[in-house]
Amino acid sequence: MERERLGSRLGFIMLSAGCAIGVGNVWKFPYMTGLYGGGAFVIIYLLCLVLLGVPVMTMEFAMGRASRKSPVKLYEELEPKGSKWHIHGYFAMAGNYILMFFYTVVTGWMLRYFVDMATGKFAGTSVEQVESRFGEMLSQPVSMIVYMGIVVILGLLVCSMGVQKGVEKVTKVMMVALLVIMIILAVNSVFLPGALEGVKFYLIPDLQRMQDIGVINVIVGAMNQSFFTLSLGIGAMAIFGSYIGKERTLMGEAVNVAVLDTFVAICAGMIIFPACFAYGVQPDSGPNLIFVTLPNIFNHIPLGRLWGSLFFVFMSFAAFSTIIAVFENIIACCIDLFGWKRKKACLINAVILFVLSIPCALGFNVWSGFSIAGKGIMDLEDFAVSNLLLPLGSLIYVLFCVTRYGWGFNQFVAEANEGKGLKIAKWMRLYMTLVIPLLIIVIFILGIIG
Repeated sequence: MERERLGSRLGFIMLSAGCAIGVGNVWKFPYMTGLYGGGAFVIIYLLCLVLLGVPVMTMEFAMGRASRKSPVKLYEELEPKGSKWHIHGYFAMAGNYILMFFYTVVTGWMLRYFVDMATGKFAGTSVEQVESRFGEMLSQPVSMIVYMGIVVILGLLVCSMGVQKGVEKVTKVMMVALLVIMIILAVNSVFLPGALEGVKFYLIPDLQRMQDIGVINVIVGAMNQSFFTLSLGIGAMAIFGSYIGKERTLMGEAVNVAVLDTFVAICAGMIIFPACFAYGVQPDSGPNLIFVTLPNIFNHIPLGRLWGSLFFVFMSFAAFSTIIAVFENIIACCIDLFGWKRKKACLINAVILFVLSIPCALGFNVWSGFSIAGKGIMDLEDFAVSNLLLPLGSLIYVLFCVTRYGWGFNQFVAEANEGKGLKIAKWMRLYMTLVIPLLIIVIFILGIIG
């Protein structure tokens, strides 16, 4: 069967960025910035993105493009005969599934809040009522499952239409809409009275606050976030590499994706923090920041219902762009592994993803008493992906690309440097071969200890 291709370079960049841009940017990044001391965290995060994110993404793109296969099968095309690298392909495929078991639920929250905001359910509610609404939503198992189900069906419907007509076309429209809405919201926030203090908190490093939290904690948080936001280590980027031609170098494309991803993350903070300071809200209120804090803010500003609806459309689009990208990865793996037609793969996965996302939806209500080592169902799934599969998977991809026991550095560079654009220089060999694996091992160990 001939490999499907993306229709344009823009489609590739938008799809790869759409996969990277999601809950990690618009929910996790702002609340982690608030918790970890503002501007100091942002600077370390950007450094991690350049030093780790871009090189590892380049490797995933290269493996995908060279093999023309999904993550579950790409090793078989590239590995030396008799080696066992391909075993990681099954872990990568599993990582995509586990990520979606909780990601579909969180995307359902975004969708539910958009519906509630647009239909005026927040209008006239007190601070206490807004705070209790998030808890009420989590306590309703039927509603949680219904919204999660809508996300699963919509995502697989897009994937069933094919790479160009479905995945690429829909993601392009969503990403353009996301960027426009985000810029409008950021401009609105920055011009609120008292917003300047929020901008300072967000962008000016405060070393004292960083020391209070612990420098190591901030660095580990930033490193983990740089991996989480780009979905590295489970082949989420490799799949799009398998759909593109050889006209452009891959490090240049990785930089483009990282820039777009970072722009969205920074903009999300520019929406949230100025608004927090303008209305006297704690910027370090953690994961509740957008579900408790922001609806209160929208309730007290002119045209709040409009701004609130726009914000949660933006949140839904950001999360849904990742859903489509990772679903496409899952579908491609099933097509390569079992030889299924695209529509059959979508139908079977609709059932699998819906059923296996139910435990996370019930983990906040019916099964809220379940925990292992103090972690509920969503926390356990998040830990498995963020602290185990992403860093360890990235380490395996790096070792495969840079050692003679795998694909080999020369072959990796030849693939990555083919085409026009930013190339991997000779001096980078030592850094990619020794420093990056060591940094990933440090992230993994500190993440487990933490």
